[in-house]
Amino acid sequence: MAVINGPAVHPVDEVPPPGRALASAVQHLVVMVATPITSVLLISRSLHLDDAQSRALLCATLLFSGIGTILQSSGRFGLGAGLPFVMLPGGAAVVLFIQIAQESDPATASGAVIITALAGIVLVPLARRLVTRLPAVVIASMIVVIGINLVKVAGNLITTPDDPSPVRSVALAAITIGATVLAYRVLPTGWRRLSVLLGMAVGSAVAASLGQFHLQSGSALAQAPDLFLFGTPHFDLLAAIPLLVFSIGSMAEATGQTVLNAKIVDKQIDTPVTVGRTIRGDAVTSLLSGLFGGPTMVTSGENIGLIRLTNIRSRYVTAITGALLLVAAFLAPIGRLVNSLPGPVIGGTAAITFAMIITAGLGMFREVDLAADPVLLTATAALTAGLLPILIPGIYRGFPTDLRLLLGSGVTMTAVVGVLVHLVFAARLRQKSNTDTVVARNTQTLEKKP
Repeated sequence: MAVINGPAVHPVDEVPPPGRALASAVQHLVVMVATPITSVLLISRSLHLDDAQSRALLCATLLFSGIGTILQSSGRFGLGAGLPFVMLPGGAAVVLFIQIAQESDPATASGAVIITALAGIVLVPLARRLVTRLPAVVIASMIVVIGINLVKVAGNLITTPDDPSPVRSVALAAITIGATVLAYRVLPTGWRRLSVLLGMAVGSAVAASLGQFHLQSGSALAQAPDLFLFGTPHFDLLAAIPLLVFSIGSMAEATGQTVLNAKIVDKQIDTPVTVGRTIRGDAVTSLLSGLFGGPTMVTSGENIGLIRLTNIRSRYVTAITGALLLVAAFLAPIGRLVNSLPGPVIGGTAAITFAMIITAGLGMFREVDLAADPVLLTATAALTAGLLPILIPGIYRGFPTDLRLLLGSGVTMTAVVGVLVHLVFAARLRQKSNTDTVVARNTQTLEKKP
C-alpha cells in the first residue's frame, strides 16, 4: 500500500508517474493487440469483405477493445470491475459470428451480437446464479469444441481450393507457427504473448521474400468505423441461440477472470457484485460493437502475465492502454498493413493461437472425475454432438434452415446435450438415493419388530 498525504492507496488505485505509466501501457498494448487483429482478419477473409469493409471492421474492433478496456479499468457507472483488465473480441464468439453470417447473412450476425448483449445487460442477476450451476464437465467440453472449431476456421485460411501453390502456402504457415513457438521458448515469461506478433512478422518477411506480400497502396492517414456496417441489423432469435449459449460460458469465464485478477493484484472484492459489473461492462461494449458490425467482446486475462512480471498493478495503466487502442483504431496505415498480410500467415497465426483454447479445455478435464460413468458419458455425448457438425459440415443439410442453424452450432449442441445428459444421470442418482432410503427405513422397521 502507498500512502499519499493520508489514507493508504491500494496499488490498483495508484497513479504511476507519466513516463512509467505510458511505458507499461504500451507493453500491455503490444501483448494484447494480436488477438483483435487476428479476429478481424479471420472475419474479413471468411466473409470475403472488401478493403473498405475490412478497414471499418478493424477500426470498430480496436475502438471497442479500447472503450471496453477503459470501462473495465475505471469501473465507473456500474460498468466494469475496476481492475487492470483489457478487452478483446471473444475467440469463440468470432467463429459463431462467422457461422451465423455464412448460414444467414452478416446483418443477422450483427443482430445476434446485439440480442446477446441486451440479454447480458438485463439478465445479470440471473446469469450469476446460472453460471454457478453449469456442470464443469460441460464447460470443459464446450471449450474443447470451441477450440477445434476455431482451428478449423483458421486452417481454411492457409490454403484454398484454387490456391496455385498449396505446398508453399502450407510451408509458409508452418514457418509462421515455428517462429511463434521459438519466440515463446526464448522470451521471458511475461512477454511470451509477443511471440504471436513475432511469428507473424517472420512469416510476413518470408512471404515478402517469395513475392507473396504486397502492401496495399493509399495515402489516407485516418479511417473510421461504419455504423451498421452490414446494413440494418436483422434480429432472428433462433439464429442468435448459439451466441446466447456461448454467452453463458463467457460469463463463467468472466467470473474466473475477475476472481483471478483480484487475487493477482491482491485486491479484496465483493465477488458477486464485481462479477456482475464485469459481465455488464462486457455486454455494453458488445452492444456498441454489434451496432458497428463487430463481434461479441469479452474481458480477457491476457495481460495477467505482464502484471505478474512488472508488478505494476494500477488500473490506470490499462486505462491508458485503452486510450492507445482508441488512437490506433483511427490510423489508416495500420488498417492497410493488417489487410496486406498473406492468408497462410494469418491462418498459421490463428491456428496456433486458437489451439491453446483446446489445451485449456483439456486441462479443465483434470478437475472432473472421468472415472465416474455419469461424468464420462456426459463428456462423451457432449463432444459427439458438438464435433459432428464441425467435422462433417453437411451432416444436417437436409434439415430446415432454422433447425440446421441450431444443430450445426457445435458449441450450442455441446452445451444442450451435455446439460441434458447430466440431468438424466442426476435424476437417476436422486431416484436411486430415494429408493435406498426407503429400503433402509423398511429394514430398520423390520429389525425393530419382535
